[in-house]
Amino acid sequence: MLIVTIKTDQVLAEVGLFEDEKKLGYQTWEAHRTLTDTIHLQIKKLLDTARKDWKDIQGVVIFKGPGSFTGLRIGFAVANTLAYVNKAPIVSTTGDMWLKDGLKQLRDGQDEHIALPEYGANVHITTPKK
Repeated sequence: MLIVTIKTDQVLAEVGLFEDEKKLGYQTWEAHRTLTDTIHLQIKKLLDTARKDWKDIQGVVIFKGPGSFTGLRIGFAVANTLAYVNKAPIVSTTGDMWLKDGLKQLRDGQDEHIALPEYGANVHITTPKK
């Protein structure tokens, strides 16, 4: 099973590509305010190196948080889209063992269908100005 992993809770973003539990590639970069412009490029770079295509993705693991509201939101949009388009299972995990736990959950046949982040606090939405 070809699996994409995504962690976008902090300034340093991470994406990985795994064949079952064998790591094919892993990228960490300072995404900060460029995450929307760079996350797809980083995943594409991993796919190209492994001689794979977007349509080859068979599973997605994403770090669920807590963390940056915007970073998690972008990561989850990408992760859920990849899973939906490829009809692939998706799981979200947290903690220091998030990656290992997520790969195990996919191996065990788990699928959240739509993964949701945990921000760690209530979202603060400002009142619209009149």
